[in-house]
Amino acid sequence: MYEQFDPLKNAELALNYLTNMVDEKYDNLPYWLILPHKKPAEAAHCRVDDAELVGSWYQAINHVRKMLNTDVGAEVEQSFRRHLLKSWGEHGLRFHEDYSWTHTNHSSFHEMGYILPALNQILEENPDDTDVERIAARLIRGMRSLVTERKVRTFWSGDFVEEQPVYEFPNDVYLRDKGFDLTRHTGRGEQAIRNSIMLHSLVRRYEYANDEAALDLAVGMANYLLGPSRYFNYKMEFFGHVHSNGWVASGLVYLGRVTGNKAYLESGKKIYDYIRSISSDFGWVPEYAQWHPVEEEHCETCCIKDMIECAYELTLVGYDEYWNDINNFARNQLVENQVKNTDYVVSDNSLPDKNGITYKDIGKRMIGGFSGGSTPTSISLTKFRSIAGCCVGMAPVALAIVWNNAVLFENNAVVVNIPLNKSISEASVVMEYPNEGKLSVAVYIRCDVKIRKYPFMHDVRAVINGIAADFSIDGENLMVFKDVPADAVVTITHTLETVKVKETVRGAELTVIWRGCDVVDILPHGEHMRLYQRDLSVPRYYPNPEDIVYSGASDYAPTQQKK
Repeated sequence: MYEQFDPLKNAELALNYLTNMVDEKYDNLPYWLILPHKKPAEAAHCRVDDAELVGSWYQAINHVRKMLNTDVGAEVEQSFRRHLLKSWGEHGLRFHEDYSWTHTNHSSFHEMGYILPALNQILEENPDDTDVERIAARLIRGMRSLVTERKVRTFWSGDFVEEQPVYEFPNDVYLRDKGFDLTRHTGRGEQAIRNSIMLHSLVRRYEYANDEAALDLAVGMANYLLGPSRYFNYKMEFFGHVHSNGWVASGLVYLGRVTGNKAYLESGKKIYDYIRSISSDFGWVPEYAQWHPVEEEHCETCCIKDMIECAYELTLVGYDEYWNDINNFARNQLVENQVKNTDYVVSDNSLPDKNGITYKDIGKRMIGGFSGGSTPTSISLTKFRSIAGCCVGMAPVALAIVWNNAVLFENNAVVVNIPLNKSISEASVVMEYPNEGKLSVAVYIRCDVKIRKYPFMHDVRAVINGIAADFSIDGENLMVFKDVPADAVVTITHTLETVKVKETVRGAELTVIWRGCDVVDILPHGEHMRLYQRDLSVPRYYPNPEDIVYSGASDYAPTQQKK
């Protein structure tokens, strides 16, 4: 018997982290920095807690609470909202409060890419919230006022007027009360791509609020990124931060869909396809492209979220084949990157919280977090950001995309896009993967039933209420059962083989053991937190912390030495 994919279980675990890895002293301010390798383990505040996290954690907790239909975490969600709605300054930018652990107070345009989606989420649920509407509108117009608009190309051959808007920010930081100081920068580089992660949320703002300023800013930024920035090569390949590129790719596809401009859509698809080419079939996505030696790369869960989000955007414009990536990425590396056991963590509840550091129950509070740096087979405790606050803000977005679109009712048809266990008002879906090749749909009303056919489904047979049934194929991927009567059960069965596939990931050849769309093991096994232990008949191995020795100049990036 193998463990089954259950997004609600992952949402429940994420809710534990989101509601516990917070500081009650500061109205449930999140902790970004988690140091599980230290003895005792600790969580520490840093500037980002009151920067991007108040936006991304609001979005995350809102998603998982809706998935679970629970009141648990409502007070913490309101705390995140309170943090989000304060600290706004000139030009509509969000800064942060002054804490003992912060330094120069500034706003980062990259961080606004986390803030705007949270404002969008509030307003989509509460369109009459005039305070939040005012903040969102002012943020967009403030950013629009700060861009440099390139209007004319002055070249050796003459002057040429730009026919389309071309916008770029003069810098990646804006100092509170001091504005742009070009002697200062984040040091990250890649300003064109990192400043552009807000594309998706700008288009979303335009679509639900008809905000023309948001669309104008999105178009101008996209034109600069795809043109004068010269960030991409002719194949839309890049050198740098995968999270930013994946997020921008989804924004470009979305922008192309909304405006009808195929150039944006095709550019986003090419960026996605490039990232896919350096990722694994089961969803391990490198944090950087062509930046480090590939064998030194780790997978930031944020990148998996971006791939799932962009793949979903591509399905909305007719690329149905990307459902395969959504399904494989979500049920494998996305959920494997979540912390489910912390027996190895050494906690000391006798130490008082001080100087923005907490020691209490770190092991229990860590459960449900997501890795900022996994290998394909393990979460290495020695990796800085082995558990990352940014990732717990992003992973639930991917979980919600999968959960919300797995089973739909549209045009008088129940549509099963992703095989998992889920009930909606018109039907219930039960799957047996990865133990058996079987999926059943119980309908409560007379309607059509459409089940997405995946490449692993061979020799499909179907019955309705136990009687053999025929189906048609819609396009290449949907098995259609017409006019199924109320209270009937449609069941498909097919062969389900255990397949060993050789795949080179992170510079090493792995043997990936698949059962259908689920990876049940990968060889050789990883350490310290071994992943893909899905055989329920075999006791799980959890590392003994005494077998892990840390040495190095910094507690934040220890090197690994095994005894």
